[in-house]
Amino acid sequence: MKKFAKQRVLVTGGGSGLGRALCLGFAEMGWKVCVADINDERAEETARLVVKKGSCAMTFHCDVSKSEDIQALADKVLEDWGGIDILVNNAGIATAGFMEKISGEQWDRIIDINLKSVITSCRIFIPMLEAQGGGHIVNVASNAGIACLPEMSCYNVTKAAVISLSETLKSELSPKKIGVSVVAPTFFKTNLMESFQSPDERQKKMAETFFKRSRYSAEDIAAHIIRSVFKNRLYVITQLDGKFVWYFKRLCPEIFYRILAFGNRTKLNEKFMGM
Repeated sequence: MKKFAKQRVLVTGGGSGLGRALCLGFAEMGWKVCVADINDERAEETARLVVKKGSCAMTFHCDVSKSEDIQALADKVLEDWGGIDILVNNAGIATAGFMEKISGEQWDRIIDINLKSVITSCRIFIPMLEAQGGGHIVNVASNAGIACLPEMSCYNVTKAAVISLSETLKSELSPKKIGVSVVAPTFFKTNLMESFQSPDERQKKMAETFFKRSRYSAEDIAAHIIRSVFKNRLYVITQLDGKFVWYFKRLCPEIFYRILAFGNRTKLNEKFMGM
């Protein structure tokens, strides 16, 4: 905790889901919380909940696909708080679809929100963290960036890139006393389906079923993330199925993808879910 003496955290996409759970988790420890979100109403609701826990809250309207919004956000926290201790790049959307059916516009949108926003945010905030003598960056990716399941190419690509970026920054920023963590959860109960896009209704139904069957909540994932940040862990793989995929793919990559291909050919996922 000495590293985070001023206890200031900024969470993008903090208005709901995992972002809100993270905001409240830090609030319970007495941290100042900046809630950045494109949905002002949800951001304000999160801020009210933070204040109820006895902590200080700030809201900021931010469309993470716009670099000028991220720059304005950085300027605001620097002016009001003198900087931040932890930056959480959480904002994102979900998409699926067969590769040949995903439109160019859908690719552009998910790359802008899931990947370019993280790149821009890191580029803008790293000088601030360096100038104040350190801090920590949390990039929320997904186990999809590790498993690379079929019919999820655009989502997989953005999350795999976020993992790669985080791995690079871990060693690059170490001399500057800036820690880096990348979060790779599997399915958990959240509102991610609100942003879900797919050219095939079947894919949406499959994703909804996976989310509903998960026994993990956003609060469970948030608590794991916070503990991992304080331990300065790079990889935050929050669930057992995610850990299994992580190790299996690295130990037996050819077998891993042969099993995925077999399951896709025989439609085992759909049969398992009764579709």
